[in-house]
Amino acid sequence: MNPAAQNHFLERAPLELRDWFVNFFPDPLQWLVHHLITIVAVLAIFGLFFAFTTVAERKLLARVQNRLGPNRAGLPKFSFLPWHLAHKLWGLTQPFADAVKAITKEDIVPAAADKALHFLAPVIVVAFSLMGFAVLPFGRQYLPVDLDAALLYFFAAGSATELAIFMAGWSSRNKYSLLSAMRALAQLISYELPLILSVVPIVLVTGTLSTRAIVLQQGFWHPGFVTLPHWFVFTPWGFAGFIIFLIAALAESNRSPFDLPEAESELIAGHLTEYSGFKYALFFMAEYFGLTALSGLGVTLFLGGWQAPFPLLEVVPSYLWFMGKLILMIVFFIWVRGTLLRLRIDQLTRLSWQFLVPLALLNVGNAAFWVLSAHWAGPLQLVRWALSLAIVIVPFVVMGRSLTAGYAPRTYRYAP
Repeated sequence: MNPAAQNHFLERAPLELRDWFVNFFPDPLQWLVHHLITIVAVLAIFGLFFAFTTVAERKLLARVQNRLGPNRAGLPKFSFLPWHLAHKLWGLTQPFADAVKAITKEDIVPAAADKALHFLAPVIVVAFSLMGFAVLPFGRQYLPVDLDAALLYFFAAGSATELAIFMAGWSSRNKYSLLSAMRALAQLISYELPLILSVVPIVLVTGTLSTRAIVLQQGFWHPGFVTLPHWFVFTPWGFAGFIIFLIAALAESNRSPFDLPEAESELIAGHLTEYSGFKYALFFMAEYFGLTALSGLGVTLFLGGWQAPFPLLEVVPSYLWFMGKLILMIVFFIWVRGTLLRLRIDQLTRLSWQFLVPLALLNVGNAAFWVLSAHWAGPLQLVRWALSLAIVIVPFVVMGRSLTAGYAPRTYRYAP
């Protein structure tokens, strides 16, 4: 790590601004103000990130489908911008118009619903979706809460959203909502196991559950013809774990092609059938917060976190590297949504239990082999890489063929 980069003005500017503001308060209150500023900053930054992610997704999906997407919502006529009428700010204020619409819509609650649980479900799901951001290191010195068991905390907070989803289905007193909530729980539980198993190799190799320590262990570069960062994704077990993590994260965040819990064409919006107005918007918001938190965890564990890809680029503030990688992850998820078709429920569960879970367990053994063979040098390094690749590729091919056995390619016949 370059000490000059760590003390760079742009690197420390947000911290200096926070400390300057905190010093205006008496000493007994400074710790409280310090933590309140951190909470407000996380909520503000990722709240705006959520808003503009919705615009980016709608525009990217529109581009995939040869449409324009939102391009009308701009500033009022009294805007001080002289070019306002020409391009309407490219529709970037669309999420704020959507927020006003959601707030002003009527909140309809079924007469037979459990009104307390019906109200608490969206509040709980948003609260637990936000809790994951507390342990993500956004930069060298930008970690809201430094926990030794940060990964355990992250998955414990994320799994609590399953309770809120069941509360939403149960409190609605609607058979469609209840059955859809049960199917959503089946999906979340099925993919929570490969999601956690994909992270176990990281813990095995690094020997820690701290997200800060995991990022620091990826903070150097391999010398050679091409200087590669020591990110775990550039190892056989790390790449396999990253792919499993991406697939499981798609399912855990209800993103296409795993968006069965809210498949409008099949389930009348699933467990959200009896929700309207701002309560519905809270579930929508929680989905994006969960996706962003999982993307941030993937960046932290596999892509070096806030580490720069090359030593010369360490002059760029670390939080910008983290946000850049996070944006690339979000764009990848949007691209997948616009590309792949929705799976059936039987295909979804078979993919998890018969393919991802066994592959993730084998990858844990692969990481153990990688640790035990760390002392191999010279030609044995090539043998190490070959064996590690074989542990990943051979089961992938074998299990992939067994998973698709008996399912011949679909044949389309057209009338003459």
